[in-house]
Amino acid sequence: MYIAKKAAMKKLLLFSGLALLGTTLLAQANNYPNGSTVADFTVTDIEGNTHSLYDITAQGKYVVLDFFFTTCGPCQATAPYFNQLHETYGCNTHDLFCLTVNNGQDNTAAVAAYETAHGGTYAHSPAVSNEGGGQAVNTAFGVNAFPTYCLIGPDNVMVKNDMWPISSMANFVAFFPANSGIEPAACAVSISENSNSRIFTAQPVPSNGKVTLDLAGMAPGIAQLSVVDMLGQTVKTNTIMVAPNGIARQELDLSSLADGQYLCTATLADGKRELRRIVIAR
Repeated sequence: MYIAKKAAMKKLLLFSGLALLGTTLLAQANNYPNGSTVADFTVTDIEGNTHSLYDITAQGKYVVLDFFFTTCGPCQATAPYFNQLHETYGCNTHDLFCLTVNNGQDNTAAVAAYETAHGGTYAHSPAVSNEGGGQAVNTAFGVNAFPTYCLIGPDNVMVKNDMWPISSMANFVAFFPANSGIEPAACAVSISENSNSRIFTAQPVPSNGKVTLDLAGMAPGIAQLSVVDMLGQTVKTNTIMVAPNGIARQELDLSSLADGQYLCTATLADGKRELRRIVIAR
């Protein structure tokens, strides 16, 4: 295993055969240059769910792949930004589908432990271990530098075979093609790992920037609020007190923000989190 520098940041190189010291790889998904058609593949994530590339793209979705291995330092450092992308753009239920693929070095237990330790507080994308077919996909793409992030279009054409450097979620967003139509969206279900029904509204939609938040039924205590823009940049933070009877309402003044779409995240007193989309149109 050798370390190669790319874009002033180190990536870890894992070679299955003979390697030359000092080699720097420019295109990380070497078998799929930008503009080439990506072959279909099917994998099973660590939760037992099956994902096929062509089934996903047939729904009109863009696909972002994260190739990693568990002891890779840069993989660990950028994993939270990838999961922030996954959560901010709808948890794979809208325009974008995020999938984490192991290079074939790690089994399901190791990948699960990696996600727990390094995945961050956002909703985690599906993760594929060696046992779920990660090695075959890694080989098909010709990846030997980690992490490698790739963007594939709904037409199965490679848009960007190396999304790098990554120091925030905004770096991923910058690689989206112009007029791609990829927009932030709330996850279809609660981000909480348990699926208890919860109520969190942000009205009206659209608004003029004055939004009423209602967290009725939430756990009592102080909830932390965060509003992010389409680039994942935090533009507003606030707190709201949820009463013991579960009633909480607060007016959120976002009138200083530009028209557009935003996501409001509520982190509750019991540690669970939910998102709602806010649209400002005047």
